[in-house]
Amino acid sequence: MTAAPTPTVLVVCTGNVCRSPLLERLLQREVDAAHGAGAVAVRSAGTRALVGSAMDDRSAQLLRRLGGDPEGFAARSLTDQVVAGADLVLTATPEHRSDVVRLDPRALRRTFTVHEFAALADAVPARDRPGWEDPAEALAGLARSARAQRGTVGRPSSSGLVDPYRRSDEVYAALEQQVREVLPALARALGQG
Repeated sequence: MTAAPTPTVLVVCTGNVCRSPLLERLLQREVDAAHGAGAVAVRSAGTRALVGSAMDDRSAQLLRRLGGDPEGFAARSLTDQVVAGADLVLTATPEHRSDVVRLDPRALRRTFTVHEFAALADAVPARDRPGWEDPAEALAGLARSARAQRGTVGRPSSSGLVDPYRRSDEVYAALEQQVREVLPALARALGQG
């Protein structure tokens, strides 16, 4: 008998060296603390990935400031197989969400922008939040619950996480602010047990 694959959260951006690995590592820390190492995998990929590259230096510095570890990271491409293997997909921008759904239309029901998912998941009443006895079912339940909140929660005003790659320190500071704003809601959603 083959073991079931580890339930997976996929974070998507463009190059897979700034935004998505930053959130991958921060969210992995949160789910490990809540559910134990290995219960849920958080991975990332890029629509135009710099395949095999380590994290961007300034994003790695930001990750360290936020308590994460960039060591051992290697960028990878977003493929239909990567999408198919994810139970929940979080994207940096609406454009990335569209890219995911183009690759695998079945992913529509489980794909959200980071800002959208943070707002929708936070709006789910406690009684409707899934239990974590079965992490795969919990992720599916989170996607269902978040989808059910569409129309009850205003659309996020953000067009997504700002892309800091090869840009000024001010853009990295803006990304840090955005991550600090969405991380608590994402951690609550993925860490409830």
